[in-house]
Amino acid sequence: MQIDLSGQVALVTGATGQLGRVIAMTLAECGADIALHYHQSAERATLLQHQIEALGRRACIVQAEISGEASVRAMKDEVLARLGAPHILVNNAVSQYKWVPVLEQAPADYEDQFRSCVMQNVLMAQTFLPAMIARGTGGRVIAINTECAMQNAPTQSAYVAGKRGMDGVLRVLAKEVGSHAITVNQVAPGWTISERDRQEGTERRPEYEKSVPLARRGEDQEIANAVAFLASPLASFITGVYLPVCGGNVMPTI
Repeated sequence: MQIDLSGQVALVTGATGQLGRVIAMTLAECGADIALHYHQSAERATLLQHQIEALGRRACIVQAEISGEASVRAMKDEVLARLGAPHILVNNAVSQYKWVPVLEQAPADYEDQFRSCVMQNVLMAQTFLPAMIARGTGGRVIAINTECAMQNAPTQSAYVAGKRGMDGVLRVLAKEVGSHAITVNQVAPGWTISERDRQEGTERRPEYEKSVPLARRGEDQEIANAVAFLASPLASFITGVYLPVCGGNVMPTI
């Protein structure tokens, strides 16, 4: 069996980030045309567009503030005009901030993570799923969560609050749109090796690796592989899943 996404349009938010770039390229290598969302990095988005087009896929770049309703709706209009309505949504964008203990964390950081994690998923669903439903052939929503949502380690509170909030929204959404053959799943990476790590020689993190049953950090490509699987027909009967891709560092239990 092979993953074949030919004829599909995928929209990847945060596509210029370390993980987003690998996800977008992987979906393109599987045959999908790609809408590349970016917030500020227009140059990186354009470079990625050219790389995807070199594979023979269609691609476009779209700028948006992912937690703003008007901005997301404007993004929809642009994607529709250039590629058509997406079959696959990959909600990958996340806001960055300084992680500190709860007693020191600014309230604005919690609001920022709520907008980035929860409202991104709400607005993407409200904006793009009606077209999936109207098409009548199903669709895929894949959101990037984190192993941190299960770890609840010191200094993670704002990030965990946002990611746990999106988990609740997405599980409800999975039940609400399942009858339309639209699946809604989450991929939860561990501390993943990115291109930046390879450039800086920081792939090894022994203090982290010693807690991982597979005794290593995951590669960005391994995260993208899980996304591609959930986007494919091979995952047509999987929905509502929080899937850790972290070498067993966290394990949901029954």
